[in-house]
Amino acid sequence: MNTRTSHQQSVERQFGDQASAYLSSAVHAQGNDLKKLAALLQGQSGARLLDLGCGAGHASFTAAPHVGDVVAYDLSAQMLQVVAQAARDKGIGNISTTQGVAESLPFDDQHFDVVISRYSAHHWHDVGQSLHEVKRVLKPGGLVIFMDVVSPGHPLLDVHLQTVEILRDTSHVRDYAPGEWLTRFTEAGLVIREVTSDRLHLEFSSWVSRMRTPEPLVAAIRMIQQQASDDVIRHYEIQPDGSFTSDIMMIVATRDTL
Repeated sequence: MNTRTSHQQSVERQFGDQASAYLSSAVHAQGNDLKKLAALLQGQSGARLLDLGCGAGHASFTAAPHVGDVVAYDLSAQMLQVVAQAARDKGIGNISTTQGVAESLPFDDQHFDVVISRYSAHHWHDVGQSLHEVKRVLKPGGLVIFMDVVSPGHPLLDVHLQTVEILRDTSHVRDYAPGEWLTRFTEAGLVIREVTSDRLHLEFSSWVSRMRTPEPLVAAIRMIQQQASDDVIRHYEIQPDGSFTSDIMMIVATRDTL
């Protein structure tokens, strides 16, 4: 079986049935990154914006009042149905939906003024290829805003993070370290303008229930947390109930005008 096809099927299987849970998730519905996103979109009232890997649409809903049109784009048809219904419920009329993969965008060259992505890229099969596609569909001088969980980079901390992520969600690929992100942006021909970091608290029971993680895998995550070194427990602020804190990053970049 083609690796990409099988990974796409895994992502669709993991997220399709959980679409409504992501719409109501407090972690996804709020955050300093959404406030900053709104601020960055000031002055973009006529812009055409692509929300890449839109999930349940929270970034799209934040962006919509500040731009001309939003295309909410995701691999999961059920996620897109949730976005479309929520947009109607909220009275937002400038959001449309398109289904597809991040590595092959069905849009013309230089079609968008802004491309955003939030908490999606760690599921993508090939982030480098996706960023080349972002550059292709972006107008010269266009704006790119990516928000995602990141690895601290240190091998000990990285192994812990990737392990609990894949146990919780088998469609997980990788939480990239900041240096990996900057390299991929640069290789794609996107110019970094700003990088900011923050921390995201994750309440354990809702974190696993959103993905309907099977109980044996939940138990494995808890065992790993309980056996973790003091350095890991301290960095991730692992609590007795399993709740913990991850690193997140926002990258603001542009496509060169040349």
